[in-house]
Formats: sequence, structure tokens, C-alpha cells
Amino acid sequence: MSIPKFYEFFEQFLMELQDEQFHTAKEVRQGVAKRMNLSAEDLSEMLPSGRQTTYANRMGWARTYLNKAGLVENPVRGRYRITETGKRALESGDKIDLKYLEQFEAYQNFKEISSVKEASSDAGTNNDASPTENLDAAFKQVNDTLASDLMDEVMKLTPTEFENLVVRLLLQMGYGSGIEEAGMVTQPSNDGGIDGIIKEDQLGFSSIYIQAKQWAVDSTVGKPEIQKFVGALQGQQAQKGLFITTARFSRGAWEYANNLLGAKIVLVDGPALMRLMIKHNVGVSVEHTYEVKRIDSDFFNDEL
Repeated sequence: MSIPKFYEFFEQFLMELQDEQFHTAKEVRQGVAKRMNLSAEDLSEMLPSGRQTTYANRMGWARTYLNKAGLVENPVRGRYRITETGKRALESGDKIDLKYLEQFEAYQNFKEISSVKEASSDAGTNNDASPTENLDAAFKQVNDTLASDLMDEVMKLTPTEFENLVVRLLLQMGYGSGIEEAGMVTQPSNDGGIDGIIKEDQLGFSSIYIQAKQWAVDSTVGKPEIQKFVGALQGQQAQKGLFITTARFSRGAWEYANNLLGAKIVLVDGPALMRLMIKHNVGVSVEHTYEVKRIDSDFFNDEL
């Protein structure tokens, strides 16, 4: 049999979690495969990239959609559990598909953030667009969904783990390159408003001072918080500061940071943080690589 579309796994995925216990993604995949009598040949079918099986890929997307709609939760890293909403979905007897998920505000928000479009085919193509446009749209959807999932994981970190993550990201971006012990997280009991420091040169003449705030993604960092950070920088006689958060900055915060004299403050909000983590492979890994090629006109114009 052919592998079902990812949304055709929704109900089976929830049924594997009916016991209300935590299960790993692997346990759910194995259970659904057995429940749906998928053959070894079905399970071994690979995506065109050859990097992942079609079954694992579609089950992964099913898990993401159910999680974003609130039917499945994963408060423990790597483990999933059905929610009360998920149980009611099974009990309703309704067909659980993309249309069913539309009733949930959490799913609507997810669609808005990740540019998810209802698709009439597996690939989610738009017949009015060119193949390149479809590929670009699909790439954006995958990255937007990845950013949303990544933020979920980041919000599960402890404050200290989040500060370490920020320092690691900056080092991965190339700051402090070649310098021994280039990055450090300050002691919480004596940080003076500074959560981390990145050395920019061997002798320590220049450093970047960091404040990392792991706030709710829908909250706002205002101008007063930036003013406090500037005061902390002055206490260190520092000229460069990075204020990085999972939340967003108010307009006043942006304007204040952009018009400072004597110090340079860079603000990085939640969406920007996710883009940087994805770009520099912090907390993510490369799953597929595609090369898009075109005809080399110069080759054919030359004498062969």
C-alpha cells in the first residue's frame, strides 16, 4: 500500500496515546505502523532526498500539527502525551483532519505564523505557481514550522541553560573565534545585570556583555528594561551590549537602543533568535539538502 498522507495519521497517532502516558516518537511510529499493517517495504520507502523515510517524515508532520493544535503535548523533552482536547477529538467520532483542526485557535495561530496552506496534494503545491515558487514556499513553511518547534524547546530550558545557549550561539556565529575561554555565563548571584560575556580580542580590550531574558513569547520587553541594561553596562565600563530575549521588544525599546550615545546596544527578539539558531545550526541539524540547478548558457555558447 502507499504511505498515507500526513494528516491521515492524525487519528491513529492519537489512538496510540489513548493510555494518557508519555510515549516517544519512535514508540508511536511503531504502534501506528502495526495498527495500520504497514509492510516493511512501506516503512523503508525513502524521500527523494534519500535522507529519511517517507513514513517517518509524515508521522513527524502529523505530530507537529497535532501538537500545535493542542491535541498532543510534550512537556517532557522527546515524549508526547494526549491532551483533554485530543481525547475529546477521539470521543467525538468526527474525522480528524486538517479541516477538523481549524476549530482550534492554537492551530489558527500556528497557521498564521508558519504560513501553512491547505493543500490538495502531498507536496502542498500551488498549480498556479511555478515549480521554483512552490519549492520556495515549501522551504519557508518547513523553516517557519521548525522555528516554532525550536522555540517550544527553548522555552523548556532553565534560565541558566538559556544563558548558556545564548553564549554558545554567539561563539558558533564566530564571536571570540580563536580566543581561549572566549565565552562565559556569569554567576546568577553576582551578575550585576550581566548574564554573559564574550571576549572579542586575545587581551580582553573589547568584550560583548549579554543580557538574556527567557520571557513568554507573547510578552514585551519595554524601554525600562533596556535602560537597566545600559546602567549595568556603565557599571562594567562597557561599550557593547546584546539584549536577547524569547519575547518581543516594544517600539520604545527599539527607539531607545537605536539612539544611544556612547554605547552600542543590539536587540535580538524571539523570531530573530530562532532565525540565528537555524542559520548557525544551534539546536538543529541538517536533515535534507537539495541542489537546484539551471542550464549553463555560457557552456553551450562556447565552442564544444
